[in-house]
Amino acid sequence: MTSRLSSPRLWPLYAVNFFMADMQSGIGPFVDVFLQERGWATGLIGTALTIGNVAGMLVTTPIGGFIDSSRNKRLWVVIPGICVVLASAIILISQNFWAVTFSQVAQSLASAAIVPAVTGISLGIAKQKGFNALNGRNQAFNHAGNMVGAALSGYLGFKFGYVWVFVLAAVFGTIAIACVLMIPAKAIDDRQARGGKEDESKNPPDAMSVLLKHKPLLVLALALAIFHLGNAAIVPLYGLAAVAQGQANGPSFVATTVVIAQGVMVVTSLVAMQVAGKRNYWPVILVSFMFLPIRGVLAFFVTGWWGVVPMQVLDGIGTGLQTVAVPGMVARSLDGTGRINLGQGAVITVQGVGASLSPALGGWIAQWIGYGPTFLLLGSFGLASMALWLVFGAHVKKY
Repeated sequence: MTSRLSSPRLWPLYAVNFFMADMQSGIGPFVDVFLQERGWATGLIGTALTIGNVAGMLVTTPIGGFIDSSRNKRLWVVIPGICVVLASAIILISQNFWAVTFSQVAQSLASAAIVPAVTGISLGIAKQKGFNALNGRNQAFNHAGNMVGAALSGYLGFKFGYVWVFVLAAVFGTIAIACVLMIPAKAIDDRQARGGKEDESKNPPDAMSVLLKHKPLLVLALALAIFHLGNAAIVPLYGLAAVAQGQANGPSFVATTVVIAQGVMVVTSLVAMQVAGKRNYWPVILVSFMFLPIRGVLAFFVTGWWGVVPMQVLDGIGTGLQTVAVPGMVARSLDGTGRINLGQGAVITVQGVGASLSPALGGWIAQWIGYGPTFLLLGSFGLASMALWLVFGAHVKKY
């Protein structure tokens, strides 16, 4: 396995993970402040983002199924790259509500495809036995790419304006397309990429049976949905609160929050890989839930630059753990079904329900009662996820 992980064929994959940062988060962290500076209210900003997120949510599970059946896994990285370029171009051309919303739909389509696609490619190369180690390294490169991209975006936005933030996103998407095409198609085992059995003489389990009857998958998806209902809005609202109070420059503040979190995630993803290799993913995910309520309390008491470092370190730890543990647990629990990428898409879809509702929920509540109480409310969702994870531990602990 060591030789496989050091194989030259993996460097294009690592590069894809590095440059695909803008396919997952893209211009999202900067859109809020970009629109706020152009007179948009927080509720309208949240609504536009929510529509885009819902669109992505609806296609994520079908895309996972298509990736399972596809014999060209690389294509599902090329498509998101194109979507990122389109999203960046559209929002620059017009800040009309529907134009912005359409750009967020394109961004969400990219986010929907990229994770199951890279998961499938990684499984196809490393197989189930080597997936945990390869996934951990993938995530480290991905977070490093987010960190570098955010730093460059902050610098370009501060020096030259938001136009260059969106141009950078398009450049990253283009480079990711070129990198994935450098991975030899023959290096990807399609059966392993979908978690198929050695003997595939029988058809794989029915898709609906996997999605609706697989208890570990259901528990994981629901716990993540509750978590992201609170988590997704905290960082954007935290940036909006600071900028609204005149405590920070928009682009540089957003970039700093992202850089700190992603730097922590680089280390955390490697730690999660080691812990999961020695034990399993259940305790890793439990610990990740713990950091949301802590961040909610911290955000209530401290805003602006004083709270950036502790706030984002906690976010980096929690999210860094999940980026390794969630795809790893899905791949392990569905091994042998031939439906791993469908499962990945389903989990992303359900957690996306929470994440897509979060900006609108947080935005309107903050508009009504202020930022501070909203942070406490959003943080409380982490406690609910912890409770669910513990109550149904019997179904997920072995993974």
